[in-house]
Amino acid sequence: MPSVGGDVELRWPTDLDDELSIEVHRVLHAVVRAGGAVGYLSPPDRAMSDKWLTAVLAAVRAGDAALALARVDGRTEAFGCWSRLPWEPFVHSAEIQKVMAHPEARDNGLGRRIVAALIERARAAGLENLILDARGNNHGAIELYEEFGFVVHGRMPNVVEVGNLRFDSVKMHLVLGHPPGVELRGSQPGGPGSSRRRHP
Repeated sequence: MPSVGGDVELRWPTDLDDELSIEVHRVLHAVVRAGGAVGYLSPPDRAMSDKWLTAVLAAVRAGDAALALARVDGRTEAFGCWSRLPWEPFVHSAEIQKVMAHPEARDNGLGRRIVAALIERARAAGLENLILDARGNNHGAIELYEEFGFVVHGRMPNVVEVGNLRFDSVKMHLVLGHPPGVELRGSQPGGPGSSRRRHP
């Protein structure tokens, strides 16, 4: 297991090259093979990994995403990203996705460093909210996000399919802050999109 101290190098790639393709695929393939809950049921091949990377990096170049890599001794051992929500009323929010560390590099705090870096980059980008979706049995990840202030705001019971198994989808969010002049209306009546109650 690689030893991780204070010399972890964080990188923020913007373009896909062979080195990035190989290193991200290495981590992603190993995590899925070990049963990681990162959106794949079987280890993806490099073409599938590159397809995801290409889309994320295009969003990075457009200012709508951030991809963080944690490198140890010159090799990528963990990564994660956030992507801005694509609907116009939600462009001030982004979703954290695919935070993972290679199985041989776990328990070294790399996931924590990735999450911390993603939150900092999101604040710098002027985002107001971060959301994420965690599998209900992924207790370690849920507790890690709670350490950073994420709270559970919903749960879809038994909707994640893994063969004959079904797991909850746990919805979490973190409020990063709002710019001056923003009026927080919550669920108050009135304003754009409002409708009257059906029953007084």
